[in-house]
Amino acid sequence: MKIAQIAPLCESVPPKLYGGTERVVANLCDALCDLGHEVVLFAAGDARTKAKLLAARKQALRLDPSTLKSDYAAHLRMLHEVRLLAGSFDVLHFHTELLHLPLFESLAQRTVTTLHGRLDIEDLHAALDCWPKFGLVSISDSQRSPIPSAHWLATVKHGLAPDLYRPPRRPSGSYLAFLGRISPEKGADKAIRLARQAGIPLKIAAKVDNADRAYFEAVVKPLLDDPLVEFIGEIGDAEKSEFLGNALALLFPIQWPEPFGLVMIESLACATPVVAWNCGSVPEIIDHGVTGFIVESQEQALRAIDQARRLDRTRIRGVFEKRFTARAMAEAYIKVYEHMVRPQREYVRLVS
Repeated sequence: MKIAQIAPLCESVPPKLYGGTERVVANLCDALCDLGHEVVLFAAGDARTKAKLLAARKQALRLDPSTLKSDYAAHLRMLHEVRLLAGSFDVLHFHTELLHLPLFESLAQRTVTTLHGRLDIEDLHAALDCWPKFGLVSISDSQRSPIPSAHWLATVKHGLAPDLYRPPRRPSGSYLAFLGRISPEKGADKAIRLARQAGIPLKIAAKVDNADRAYFEAVVKPLLDDPLVEFIGEIGDAEKSEFLGNALALLFPIQWPEPFGLVMIESLACATPVVAWNCGSVPEIIDHGVTGFIVESQEQALRAIDQARRLDRTRIRGVFEKRFTARAMAEAYIKVYEHMVRPQREYVRLVS
């Protein structure tokens, strides 16, 4: 198949530091190419991909040092280019949330739209009702719950290339890890308090957005003045195998309906168990007592940290390889694409 992948322009594909959606798109493009499909990626020019790259701008927006830039203008220009070339593809796969819907309404039957964010947002349901022909893909079943009546085609779990992260041969297991973004819903302050109560060092590798700066300064920063806590900042893929692989466990103390939580499968790829709060997609990702523990309270989390020492790390990596590889993700998407393409091919055969 000829497949267009349309990525957001916020981060490079894959991201150099923090970033979820663009990392998923990068792994999906490479896996589709490995499976023999012809893939064109619309993204920023600093992408690294096996697909043919059509760059919408030179550099991804967040790390572009330019002081004046417009994310709307950049995305609209990219979507214009996609629209001009749309006839070249069997399927157009969008990862740009809802931005493309008005421009591609006449081509809705040839599109797949993966929604990567939370859906319990004011006005979102009404917006989707305006364009009911677009087939949607969720990244977890729980993500759908605010809008169960939308035009869902499938749920496709994220996947990563098996060789992207590798477990260390002899993991030290000497600290707890927190990886991701500093924000109230991600619960970095809860992770710090938990590590202190357990008496185990905590390493925090996380991004601080401007929108969350006040929370960081008022709530998290005062807790960093503790010998047990080390704040590292953002890290990229090259550092994650060591950071996650040598941790006793990844703490995932979320307080929101997490649509997926890519960091959980990054941890599993490094053979490190996850201690996660029972929110959003967590029960769909973590096998309780096998790849980690799903908890409801601080007390349960403390017990889970102690129990995490006894989990089989080889088995954790095996679960990742079975359920969360880029190939598994790509094969699931191919089924969605074939479902979209089949009616078109049948129509051509009937009228030819």
